Amino acid sequence: MKNFRVTTIFDLLMSYLNEGRIQVDPSRHRKLTTYTDPCHYGRKSLKMFGHGYFEEARTIIRKCAPHFVDIYPTGADNYCCGAGGGGWAMPFKEERVYHGRFKSRQIQACRAELVITACHNCRDQIMKSLCREYDLKVNVKYIWELVADSLVLPGNRGSAPSAGRGRET
Repeated sequence: MKNFRVTTIFDLLMSYLNEGRIQVDPSRHRKLTTYTDPCHYGRKSLKMFGHGYFEEARTIIRKCAPHFVDIYPTGADNYCCGAGGGGWAMPFKEERVYHGRFKSRQIQACRAELVITACHNCRDQIMKSLCREYDLKVNVKYIWELVADSLVLPGNRGSAPSAGRGRET
């Protein structure tokens, strides 16, 4: 049990990118892109472990999507999407949508067309609820989806993905 390491998706993706184990093509993502800081990876990790994952995600996203804009406030001051703590899975739709209005306003204010997150609650809340309830016109992806869609496969360095996969229009 001594010889294992607990790592986050951010640590894993950063190490793969920094070590050159994977390469990404930023030209595949042309949309104005933002990131919403998940409460658990951010504030809760900061409080519990002394390190919140705020900048790592932005570094990864900028490598994949060069048209990045931050929402405000950001980092530890970012607003919760309204679906955390079981809010998405529980029967509290009115409360969840009500609290999600802050996240909706943040996204609208930065004019992003693509929202990236690492949290399943944030993704579902924005994609399945806030887009409908607040008429948000955005696509939502997990950070690992963004990286996967940006991958340059060995032997295809710099070429377009096959069958249009991974390319945004």
